[in-house]
Amino acid sequence: MTRIEIFGKGCAKCELLTERAAEAAKNLGLQADIVKVKDIAEIVSRGIMTTPGLAVDGVVKVQGHVPSVKAIEDLMKG
Repeated sequence: MTRIEIFGKGCAKCELLTERAAEAAKNLGLQADIVKVKDIAEIVSRGIMTTPGLAVDGVVKVQGHVPSVKAIEDLMKG
């Protein structure tokens, strides 16, 4: 199972990133556990200085913007 973490306080961009990440995982046929991380201390401890952020299996892939579904798929593949 792929672990997808969304970092942010719950703003509109964070919600959009969550939706796009779920769609990307579905398109790739991945079973994904999507976790929202809202604790600022945890967000900063992971090296994320601007939200929203996205991590796949513990590796931060995106911060500060919402990539397209296709871009997220590419991040999940490699």
